This record gives sequence, structure tokens and C-alpha cells, in this order.
Amino acid sequence: MTLLWIAFAVLLLPALWLLAAPLRRARALHDALSDYEANDRTAEQNVAIFQRRLASLEAALERGDIDQARFEEGRLELERSLLEDTETLKRAPLKSYASGRLVVPIVMVAVVAASVIWYQREGAEGDLTLLAVQEEVQNHPEGSLEMLVERLEEQAARQPGNPNVWASLFPLYRDMGQGREAVQALERLIEIEGRQPSLVANLAQIEFFMANRQLTSRVQALVDETLEMDSSQPTVLGVLGIEAFDRSNYEEAIDYWRRAIAGMSDPGSGEALREGIRTAQQRLGMSPEAPVMGEGQGPGVRVRVSLDEALSGRLGEDATVFVTARDMEGELPPLAVASFGVDELPTEVVLDERSAMSPEASLAQVSDVRLMVRISASGDATPEAGDLFGDREGVPVGATDGDPVEVVVDRVFD
Repeated sequence: MTLLWIAFAVLLLPALWLLAAPLRRARALHDALSDYEANDRTAEQNVAIFQRRLASLEAALERGDIDQARFEEGRLELERSLLEDTETLKRAPLKSYASGRLVVPIVMVAVVAASVIWYQREGAEGDLTLLAVQEEVQNHPEGSLEMLVERLEEQAARQPGNPNVWASLFPLYRDMGQGREAVQALERLIEIEGRQPSLVANLAQIEFFMANRQLTSRVQALVDETLEMDSSQPTVLGVLGIEAFDRSNYEEAIDYWRRAIAGMSDPGSGEALREGIRTAQQRLGMSPEAPVMGEGQGPGVRVRVSLDEALSGRLGEDATVFVTARDMEGELPPLAVASFGVDELPTEVVLDERSAMSPEASLAQVSDVRLMVRISASGDATPEAGDLFGDREGVPVGATDGDPVEVVVDRVFD
């Protein structure tokens, strides 16, 4: 914030310099005007012209060119013209060059005050404070999600009318499992921003999961309100797909999720729904949309997935295995995903261009990947406590006709 106010002051300096410029030229201008008025001969020239014209008029009268009446009329006109010229030459006395000096600093102070007040009302000082808070927590040696929430709550108390505070808070509350706090933050955001489809959809989603994935009357009302404003809102369509999947209505779930993916701009969310679609297709006995077994297509990885004997029987036979390849830095969306039933273990899977989740990210973009295998009892693409997990890092991407890379599922996700 200090740098911001320094920059603000630097921008004001040229304006203040221009306001102070007349003070620097005041004395020189006063002296020039005084000298001009002292040496002005305009009045003498006007009198000389009047005398010449009057003499010419008198000569015409003596010669008999005009009569007395014409002479009197002409002289009256000359006198009137002289009076008018003399009247325009009257000037108010020059004031001291120091007069009015006090007005300039007053105007300068007013400009600075008006600029500061305007910025505080219309500027982004609050948003810059939020950014500083986030950077401070991120760089803090003991920085944590809880610390970030605490700092953001302090900002919410200081600037309750800033929508970006609540927009930052509600997803953090949601991800931390604090559903009631997430709802309150989102309702405050809706109060400020209005009932926008995306905000109402997020509220419906949070309330849906708080109700143990049930379409309560409250959730249904929010869903209906959202679809009335935007019939293709992806968050609400995703919720409806989950509800249909839980009712074992897999065809309806697939339809909702496909419509949701069409309106999504987040590759990560689209990946989760595509995994859900594949699982739903397998439950229906259909082949997944993106085949992943057999011979490879383009650069990829052949993976052999097995389950540690110590975890055998921990999950039911209808559990789903998800195999995901990610870049080593974790900066890109998932590069490839495959899924199949746990009853097929141990098995081999080929991850290649056919199993890419989005055109923005594929195995062809990297040389090494991290393989992550998760076994979900519910078949949900979102990780849940109790899922089984295994991974392997630094797996080279290349030809898929060689020996497979072994990944053993040997941990419990908590």
C-alpha cells in the first residue's frame, strides 16, 4: 500500500506543479503590464486624430462646402467617437503581484483531497489489500488455509461491502467443510452483486452437499431459479447429474454432465465430469467414450496397476479405479485419465492421446509424468476419505509397446 500511495503522489505532482506555475510568473507579468500602461500613448493618438478631423471639418465650413448645421452635426459625431474611444481605454488599477497567492495552495489542497476521496470511493484499494493479504500468507513460513481464512475474515469486517472479500471466502469455507459459513458468505455476495445465475448455482451446490446430496425443497428452489435464468448453467447441471447418478439413473446423469461440460471453461471441472461419465457408462455396461486399453496412439505410458494384498477386500467389487497422469510441476490440467472396475485388477492400461481430458493438455506436452491411481468405493470422481491410493513419479512418456510401469495401490486416502 505504501508503494501505491507513493505512485499516487507522483501522479499528483505534475498537477500541483501546473497549479503553482502562475505564482512563479506573477511578478514578471505584473511588471510587464505596468510598463505597458506607463508607456501607452493610445489616448494622445486618439486626441490628435480628433483634432485633425475637426480642423478638416472647420476648413470645409470656411470654404462653404458645408453649412453650419452640417458642421455642428459632424463635430458632435467626432466628439462622441472620442468619448467612446477614451471610455474603452479606462483600466482598473493593477493589483499587487502577491494578491491572491493564498488561493493557489487552497486549490492545491482541494485537488489532493478530492483525488484521495475519489480514489477511496471508486478505486481498488480494498482489492489491493486482499492481494497483499494473500501474498503475505503465501510467503509466511507457517502460512496455512486457516491463516488465510482468518486474515480474510478480518478484511470482511473492515470492508463488508467489497464483493471480492466474500468471493474469496466462500470457496475456502466450502473446501474446508464449513458449509454454513460458506452459505453465509455466498448469501452476502449475492446481496451485494445480485442474484446472478453462477452465484445462485454455487449456493444450490453447497446446500445440496450439506443436505447429503439430496434435492431438498430449498435446493430444488435454487436449482429452478438458476435454470430459469440460465438453462445451461454448468454448476447446477453437474449437481443434477450427481443426484441422478446417486439414484442409479446413469443415462440421465450422463446427459446432465455432457450438457454441463459444454458450458464449462474450467478444464479441471470438466475432467471430473468426464470421469463420472465413464463410470456411469461402465455401470450401464457400455464402453467408455475414450478407450484406453490395448495399443497406444502417440506418446504415452503403459501402466500395470495392482492392489496391495493388505488392502484386498477393503472395498466392494463395484468400486472404480481411476488412473491419472499429471505433469511433474502440477501446473497443467490432468494429461490423461482412464477408469475401470476394481474387479479387473491387476491389469494394464495405456494412457495416450486418446485418454486426454482437454485439447489444452496432453501427454505430448511433457517428457515425464506423475501417475496417480485411486480406487473409489462410490465411483465418484472427487476424492473421498477411505479411497485407496497409489502413485509413482518421474515416469517417462514415450512408446507404449514396452514393459509397463508398475503402480501399486497401497495407501488409504484420508
